Amino acid sequence: MNIFLRELRANLKSLLIWCGIVVLFTLVGYSKFSAYYNNPEMLAILDTLPKAMLSALSVNAFNLTTVTGFFGIMVVYFGLILSIAAAMWGNGVIAKEERDKTVEFALTLPVSRTRLVTAKLLAALVDCLVLLGVTWGATLVGARSYQPDAAFFRYVALGMLSFGIEQVIFLALGIFLGCAMRKHKQSGSVAIWVLLGTYFLSVFVGLDQKLDWLKYLTPFKYFDGAQILRDSRLEIGFVLLSAALVAAFLGGAYATYAKRDLYL
Repeated sequence: MNIFLRELRANLKSLLIWCGIVVLFTLVGYSKFSAYYNNPEMLAILDTLPKAMLSALSVNAFNLTTVTGFFGIMVVYFGLILSIAAAMWGNGVIAKEERDKTVEFALTLPVSRTRLVTAKLLAALVDCLVLLGVTWGATLVGARSYQPDAAFFRYVALGMLSFGIEQVIFLALGIFLGCAMRKHKQSGSVAIWVLLGTYFLSVFVGLDQKLDWLKYLTPFKYFDGAQILRDSRLEIGFVLLSAALVAAFLGGAYATYAKRDLYL
């Protein structure tokens, strides 16, 4: 419990910063949406953009004059922001012991290494859930002025569930890299590069339906905003694939940390 609380306190500043980023991003998004709300003429602006770009970002799958369509566009960006935070927290709770020169103390505590990783994992997971809750709240508060209907609230709920799954995937990835890699600076960089690589792969997949098979390689395509809006559900196959990835990353994290040497 002491380790868990210590991690929560240590991450508080970072959590507040990420919450501020999400709230600011939401406010800016809604301010831009106000120009499109119930104004079909504004959609003519999209006709000037390359069709490939519209397809890659799924813009043509939503009606931007409605608040539901606006949230559909924002899904990918919310997912990216929350996933970056999760990956950084996951990597940071492990790697910071070397960064702060406290790794010798951490690995010689009178608790098992499994318990140590679990406490750190739970603290990072709480941070992810708080950030997800702030995102959810900011989205609903911002939508109040646009008369959202029941379909909007259901769509937002499913969207937040998909964000939560993406967060857990990249949280587990960050923890695995923090446990497995010797150098904390490299592990953090690798975690972010993998995340960004999968994001850009998701954009690439959106350019051509022939590349659809690549979606299994990027969590950002597991729960497509347009598909969620159309089917009002998450695909169970990708939920199971996400669970498998999380289990693999966490299994690797526990296995490697149990054998970890002191890198001073």
